[in-house]
Amino acid sequence: MVDVLLGLQWGDEGKGKIVDYFAGRYDVIARFQGGPNAGHTLYVNGQKVVLRTIPSGVFHDKTINLIGNGVVLDPVAFKKESEDIAALGIDLTKNLFIAEKTHIIVPTHRALDKASEISKGHDKIGSTLKGIGPAYMDKTGRNGLRVGDVISADFKTLYEKLKQKHLQMLSQYNVEGLDADIEAWEKEFFEAIPFLQQMNIVSGEYFLNEKLKAGKKVLAEGAQGSMLDVDFGTYPFVTSSNTISAGVCTGLGIAPQWIKEVIGVTKAYCTRVGSGPFPTELHDETGEQLRAAGHEFGAVTGRPRRCGWIDLVALNYTCMLSGVTQLVMTKSDVLDEFDEVLACTAYDINGQQTKQLPFQLNGLEVKPVWESFKGWSDKTATCKQFNELPSEMKTFVEAVDNYLGVPVKYVSNGPGRDQILER
Repeated sequence: MVDVLLGLQWGDEGKGKIVDYFAGRYDVIARFQGGPNAGHTLYVNGQKVVLRTIPSGVFHDKTINLIGNGVVLDPVAFKKESEDIAALGIDLTKNLFIAEKTHIIVPTHRALDKASEISKGHDKIGSTLKGIGPAYMDKTGRNGLRVGDVISADFKTLYEKLKQKHLQMLSQYNVEGLDADIEAWEKEFFEAIPFLQQMNIVSGEYFLNEKLKAGKKVLAEGAQGSMLDVDFGTYPFVTSSNTISAGVCTGLGIAPQWIKEVIGVTKAYCTRVGSGPFPTELHDETGEQLRAAGHEFGAVTGRPRRCGWIDLVALNYTCMLSGVTQLVMTKSDVLDEFDEVLACTAYDINGQQTKQLPFQLNGLEVKPVWESFKGWSDKTATCKQFNELPSEMKTFVEAVDNYLGVPVKYVSNGPGRDQILER
């Protein structure tokens, strides 16, 4: 069977550590969507490692890792990431496979991303400028290059055809300096292509279905968060792929009947990077305190994250969309220093309370309806069992559990591999 692990908020929920925690129980870890804007942070032998495209099971010797066709891959970023992992003694030729239908980010995708974002002015969506949106646009527009194309004899011809199309599009923008960017990026790109060509490139759908029929256990690893889903997130401030569990089938080429558990990951509070609505955001000292205590800065971009209390309305929505069967609550220890902890249980919009997400959050004045919980002064990072946690924290966890109707099975109380408590 296939279990799915995905983030339920706006990303940055700590999925990388959780995948790493579960990885030993699975034969295959597969990424099914997203690109190198994802940043999954792990601590391996005390050393911080940020994975962008490569699945988080790569540090487990007996685990096979697959980059699925729903991912968009930047050869330059992939080569750099692979070299960083190899420096830690990991041989990726043994346990990493790439689906041949995975789409490729080319240098002009990055230029289009940059030009588009600059042209939006104050209406920027907060793109990471890594070319991901334009790569997905080419995929749906039936123009894209795929990993299988890099081992084709006419790859250069295919590349030039796509490049010319992009240059025509770029001529519509009045943005200076992009020619120099493309030239520098293109040099790196063609230096990375031979590296990509020597990787294990496979038919992802046959590869994975054969594993399933052989009785292997698969964990599908999501990137970004459910509230960034291109269909169901806070549009247009979303990513370019389906981040909910439905994306697993199209992103890996498997049928729905294979999916068993859907493990949702949420922080004990809430964060967001970039633009877009965020109903529980705190613009005060408490928000700053959350950011400092949680070290809330982007793993890839370094951007400070916007911080707020947990949003149970949004969480209930994303649990519903993905059919979440169990929850992991991360960064619970960050709340240790607060005398009071809040949770949003409804939205007040124009004087009317609702527990449903409206069609368009952007532009609405949403007032969170809060439920207050007594804080705890104990430091929880040293706890080894769930029962050791302060009663106030257990009350908070149980309230989340009851509101969502989904059991919180695990509580993460620190960044270390061993800092996770099974309930």
